[in-house]
Amino acid sequence: MTLKKKYIILAGILLTGALICSCGEENEISEEIITEETNIENIIDTVSSEYEPQNADEETRQWEKGYDLPVSDSEKEEAREECMEIMELISDIYEQTDNDGESRGIISGEIINQMAQKIKQTGYPVTTNEVYAGMENYKVLEDFLNDSNAGNSGAVVVYEIQSDGGIGRGKYIFDGENMYILSTKASWNDDNKPEITYISYNRIKEWKYSSKDFFAYELCVPQYPEVTEVVDGSRLIRVKPMDKEMRELSEKCVLELGYQGNNLLCSNWDTDNMEGLDYNGMYEFLYAMKYQKTFNSEDYQNGIPKEEFESLIMEYLPVTAEQIRQYAVFDETNNTYMWQRQGANNYVPTSFGTSIPEVVDIKHNEDGTVTLTVEAVCDMVICDDAVITHELTVRFAEDGSFQYLGNEILNDGIMQIPNYQYRIIQ
Repeated sequence: MTLKKKYIILAGILLTGALICSCGEENEISEEIITEETNIENIIDTVSSEYEPQNADEETRQWEKGYDLPVSDSEKEEAREECMEIMELISDIYEQTDNDGESRGIISGEIINQMAQKIKQTGYPVTTNEVYAGMENYKVLEDFLNDSNAGNSGAVVVYEIQSDGGIGRGKYIFDGENMYILSTKASWNDDNKPEITYISYNRIKEWKYSSKDFFAYELCVPQYPEVTEVVDGSRLIRVKPMDKEMRELSEKCVLELGYQGNNLLCSNWDTDNMEGLDYNGMYEFLYAMKYQKTFNSEDYQNGIPKEEFESLIMEYLPVTAEQIRQYAVFDETNNTYMWQRQGANNYVPTSFGTSIPEVVDIKHNEDGTVTLTVEAVCDMVICDDAVITHELTVRFAEDGSFQYLGNEILNDGIMQIPNYQYRIIQ
């Protein structure tokens, strides 16, 4: 495998969240959680002591680069053993996926949560790669990060369950000056047997534990001219779980929308100024929100019928059919609204577009409306837990349905994000 391919795979694994794994008996595992009494210098030495570089200059250059650092046989064996033990721990739960008739590689959230609860018993921090996922035993990681901020050396192991039922193990080591991560990944093979698929040791270029309880860091990764594409080594991990009500409202009101393909959350508008919204773009997102399934464009190759389009838009926005026909791209001849898949011809990818909206505050207004303070959380490149902050006003009905009434981006944030790209121009 070429160096270039190797590290593109590395970045992909780390971005999707490849952390997890560990041990056997519960008492033994709990005792192995590394405390301040551990000699971190010995850990660093153990990780790389059995590596034999061709010459001293080669070793020096590799440590200066900070990626693909040497890993000792003993450290590899420890990582393998712990990962295999964790895989064995959750194997009975994984077997339920076949019994439930689920497609291979697609594990339900319920099964993943069962796995997390099982691994939680080991005492180690464990999370999943689901949106808004809370970390079990998060205090262990939080204490490690606070100690590291204070300059105290230490180490901690964190586990993450992947969407395919595999696990990742991340061993973070802080030596008082630099932080490192030994990453290991285990997956299920075609015979439903666990196997180790990945081990890597890297220095973390920079990191922080934010006031919003995110562990944000950037790995040392290959740079030009070693690679021609940008390798993104950034990662954002939620440590302390979200407030339950804010998580529920995030899932209900903003998760399906996001910041890509529609501009409901990334533009300023209210009930008196709605002409700038991308109605043709937002339709597929509102469709997914209402019907809990992906919009199938194959059913609408000649456009979306007028009644269907207008009915759905009016359900979520206080606009009339006449206004929609005025603001959206409408084919009067066929009585349909135009729709176009977002792609290279009408969208230039941005890191901001990958951000996840997250409700961080709730205000109940005297007129019966609710104002949600929302922050755009981005775990790519810029690794920012609040790219923009905006206030989204909604009105809830007694049956739980709601309408969007306006959005305001605070603190001149609109000037800091890319201009919105309409996928269809009138």
